Amino acid sequence: MKDKRIKVTYIISYIDKSVGFEWVASRLNRDKFDLKFILLNDKPSHLGKFLKGINIPFEELQYLGKKNIIQTAFRVWNILRKQKPDVIHTHLVDADFIGLTVGKFLGIKKRVYTRHNSNIHKKYHSGAEKFDRIANKYSTHIASISKNITEILVNEEGVSPEKIRLVYHGFELEKFENVPQNQIDELNSKYNVAGRRPVIGVISRYMHWKGIQHIIPAFKKTLEKYPNALLMLANAGKGDYAKEIVELLSDLPSDSYVEIAFEHNLFALYHLFDIFVHIPIDPEVEAFGQIYIESLAAGIPSVVTLSGIAREVISDKENAVVVDFQNSEQIVDGIDLLLTDKELREKIVSNGIKSVKEKFSLKSMIENLESLYVE
Repeated sequence: MKDKRIKVTYIISYIDKSVGFEWVASRLNRDKFDLKFILLNDKPSHLGKFLKGINIPFEELQYLGKKNIIQTAFRVWNILRKQKPDVIHTHLVDADFIGLTVGKFLGIKKRVYTRHNSNIHKKYHSGAEKFDRIANKYSTHIASISKNITEILVNEEGVSPEKIRLVYHGFELEKFENVPQNQIDELNSKYNVAGRRPVIGVISRYMHWKGIQHIIPAFKKTLEKYPNALLMLANAGKGDYAKEIVELLSDLPSDSYVEIAFEHNLFALYHLFDIFVHIPIDPEVEAFGQIYIESLAAGIPSVVTLSGIAREVISDKENAVVVDFQNSEQIVDGIDLLLTDKELREKIVSNGIKSVKEKFSLKSMIENLESLYVE
């Protein structure tokens, strides 16, 4: 009997561990969709191990960027030619470029890409704009992850609104709120957090546009009032602003901060923080900003700037404390306000959890993706 399921192939570049893709692979309706993955990585990934564990077919190609991009494109061509998917769905710049180009020339009728970057190519990496143009041209549908992205696609890049579908990132939100205490205790021990208060958490690569250069001076000032404070920097070390961040950190006492290259248990990590800080430097630079939603879901009071999805979901002193862009003094004041005003803190935590439950549920995202694939 002929398999009537819609054949969907995901093509993803440079992803090692991603609970988001794990959720999609686990939750997409296997009775309706025949799901496969092509992973483009420089080494075997945790995502590949996960897919193997749940019996999702995948090919993991060793991809080294410009060194073997043509060879990789031919391998993707051969895989897709054999699979004959009804839909390809690409994620991240290299996969978009290779997957959509190959898919176009193979005549695959539905070519979807999720736009994960905002206008940072235009602002900071002008040579990379061509990849956005190619993805916009060769895709038949674009999954926009926020209204911010939709505005950029339509108003700045001239994409027809008819091509765009709003598909918010979805989360297993309860996993952020309800974390087993033993997992939190394990990370407390791992990072030697016990006895340090307040813990100020940051989860961000060392990129200029992420704004960490404004957090570190704010934390230095916070230390004056809270000498036992600890700054935890997760996803630390990598990024185009690493040298400058390291120099700023050298101005802090060496025992006042911890750098974490990568922590797999993100759910428990949030619960080490007393205050979470995320302050991208302008309203558009954050395409979505998953950590806005994650910190709200985890019930961690936050000091933020309004970029990306925060413009849609966060209100000052309702579910977070909002500060101006590139303003260290306001970050200091925001941290202090959350530490000293218990009533406000409790209100923000309660409202934060409520504010993300409907729009950003995993169920909602999966339903939106399935609707896109069958339309």
